Order: sequence, then C-alpha cells, then structure tokens
Amino acid sequence: MDTRQKIIKVAKSLFHNRSYADVGIKEICDKADIQKGSFYHFFPSKRDLVIAVIDEFSYDWAHGFIAEAFDPELAPMERIDYMIDAAYYWQKSAKEIQGHMPGCLFGNLALEISTQDDVLRAKLTAVFLNAKERFKDSLDEAIECNEILPLDTERTAEAMLAYLEGMILIAKASNDPQIIYRLGSALKSIRIEINA
Repeated sequence: MDTRQKIIKVAKSLFHNRSYADVGIKEICDKADIQKGSFYHFFPSKRDLVIAVIDEFSYDWAHGFIAEAFDPELAPMERIDYMIDAAYYWQKSAKEIQGHMPGCLFGNLALEISTQDDVLRAKLTAVFLNAKERFKDSLDEAIECNEILPLDTERTAEAMLAYLEGMILIAKASNDPQIIYRLGSALKSIRIEINA
C-alpha cells in the first residue's frame, strides 16, 4: 500500500470511529507511521484529506456494500431487505470488535461538518443521492413487475434513505445494533403516494 493510501485508510478508520474534529494530523501520521512532511506532500490540509476519504469510501461503498445489497439478480424488494440485513450485521460486527457502533461514516460527517463547508456538503449530498437512486431504481422495478402498487418512487426512495440513516443514528446513540434489526422491516412499508 502506498503512503497516500495508508494515510486515507488510517484517517477513514479514525474519522469513522471517533470524529473529524477529534482526530489531529499528528495522530494520523503516528498511526500511519509517516512524517508530517509526507502527509502534507499528499494533503495540504485535514480538509483535503477528508475530501479524499469521502471520495474513496464512497466509491468503495457504492461498488461494494451498496452494489451487493442492490444486486440486480435479487427481486427488487428483496434488495431492501438485504440492505437492512447488511447494515445490521456490519454494525453488529463492528461493535463486537471495537466495543461500540461506528454508525454511518457519511451520516457522521454530515452531522459534524456539512453546515461548515459547502464543498464537503456537496460531496456528502452526492453520496446520499447515489444511495437514494438505488432505492428508486428498485422501487421502479418493483412497480414494473407488479411487486408493489404504483407510488412516488422519487420521494419514497428519499424517505427510505432518511429512515435508514435515522435508524442507524439512533442505534449508534444507543450503541445497540439490535435497533436496526428491530426497526428495519418498517423500511419497506414507507410509501408516498403520487401527488401526495
């Protein structure tokens, strides 16, 4: 792994498990076993680093976790069940390893820094829009194959994503991944009628 990737990997873990504000450049350098000069060679500031973390993790998230959950081989509404299961088991295993639930990196960063920086807010909004589109595509397909009745797929997808992020946030606040498991089934009952 090259130095830039090592810095991003360490920073992602620290930002996710603690917070952006709580993590300093010195700690990142110490954990990555690099000198500050190497850090600044790749990243002029911590802000530049968090942008790289968002970009890299959003790619991994979209092509890993999200792509797996929204696999086109699954029936459209099964994808939503898979998403809930994946979120639950990922948070549960993280808690078992670390002693606490890390929550959603993007949700954590949105809560912490999106009101302070337009560029970071735009980056995080793009991540959430991408996830919303996966929900929307699944709902459109479910309607097309008569799995569900017609509804406003755009707004329902947005509401589903908001519910998912809120559920993960509440589970994180309680340090209890079981909340995701208990409340997850309600995600599929969210329905916004056309012209509602």
